[in-house]
Amino acid sequence: MNDESTSSHLAPGRVRRHTLRSAAVLPLLGGLLALTPPVPAAAAPDSGAAVADASAGPPKLPLMPPALTSGATACTRPSKVQVNAVPWAQQSLSLARAARYSQGAGVAVGVVDTGVSAHAPLLAGRVQDTGDAAQDCVGHGTFLAGIVAAAPAPGGGFSGVAPLARIIGARGTDQKGTASAARVAEGIEAVVAAGAKIVVVSAALPGSGAALKPALAAAKAHDVLVIAPAAPDTAPPGSGQGASPSPTAYWPAAADGVLSVVDTDIDGGRPQGAVPVPGHADLAAPGNGITGIGPSGQGSYVANGPSVAAAFVAGTAALVRAQRPGLSAEETAARLTATAAHAQVPLLDPAAALSMVLPSGGPAAAPDETAVRLPAPAPRSGVVRRAGVLAAGCLLVTAAAVAAMAVARIRRTRRAAGRGPA
Repeated sequence: MNDESTSSHLAPGRVRRHTLRSAAVLPLLGGLLALTPPVPAAAAPDSGAAVADASAGPPKLPLMPPALTSGATACTRPSKVQVNAVPWAQQSLSLARAARYSQGAGVAVGVVDTGVSAHAPLLAGRVQDTGDAAQDCVGHGTFLAGIVAAAPAPGGGFSGVAPLARIIGARGTDQKGTASAARVAEGIEAVVAAGAKIVVVSAALPGSGAALKPALAAAKAHDVLVIAPAAPDTAPPGSGQGASPSPTAYWPAAADGVLSVVDTDIDGGRPQGAVPVPGHADLAAPGNGITGIGPSGQGSYVANGPSVAAAFVAGTAALVRAQRPGLSAEETAARLTATAAHAQVPLLDPAAALSMVLPSGGPAAAPDETAVRLPAPAPRSGVVRRAGVLAAGCLLVTAAAVAAMAVARIRRTRRAAGRGPA
């Protein structure tokens, strides 16, 4: 994370487009724009939410804001529309295939945002809140928690990445969703103390990040993986033309050991109008036109931004840590980035993170250098030496006798022929 070798400047529209891996573009567009037939009325939950009718065209979902406007006096209203099509993000990430390997059972994920409502039906029985986090007036924290761990919707296509994971909610903002370094630090410390092994933070704060360093150090000491957006979901107030220069980094994403995430649209590039990312990001994930849940009821919402993308990464980290409990936080992050699809910013691939066999990366075993001592040769015997001399003498005598016999034979042959002595 935050390795200079992976750095790239990420202005809107500059992320290289690429083909989605797990589904063709046309089926994805179909999943986004053309809904499947509606659930029969008898099967739909009695929640006051109307199931979208495919014949009426694409549904109009209410936007889940990252924060309420300054003049707002009411909380985010319940959605009256329920979508039963599989969202494009779930298709592009092949979450159905990833579920064959892991569903995040036994892993607790901390969500530091506007709070997490315990009344969200798809999170029922799996939410533990710290402090005043149970009151989620904005709804954004509950939305992120749903991306991480929502159970499959009855009769619908939506579900969280890790539907068997637990959620620990903490407030990193005030009641209207305005984040501060002090609140985010308190939220991180709270969920770490409560047993979270993964933490997703929705805030992207400018500044030095000094107030966050003790909390991040505590997370590291407890082997907790922190995941954060590499840029805010919306441009900060007063950031238009003539405003002060853009920050050089956003926190906590800029801290060492934090996995930073950027958002992509259905084509794999950054959405139009997205806040530029200073420096680089570790991973990219869907973050535009994302369907999810609200604080109450069965109605659906839509949200955008790098914080939503970070929730997809947090859910995938929960899958990995449930499947491979021996991995540390650092090793989990390394696995997510190593198995990501090749792009200017590596694109999250949950199924690959769970199934791909990676090199161990450990040093090769040293050869066994244990000495083998052979027995010393037996001392030479004088008898053996004398026997050798005797054998050599016998060979010489035999050779001389053979030579003498040959000479005698030649002389006899010549006398018999009348040639006289040789």
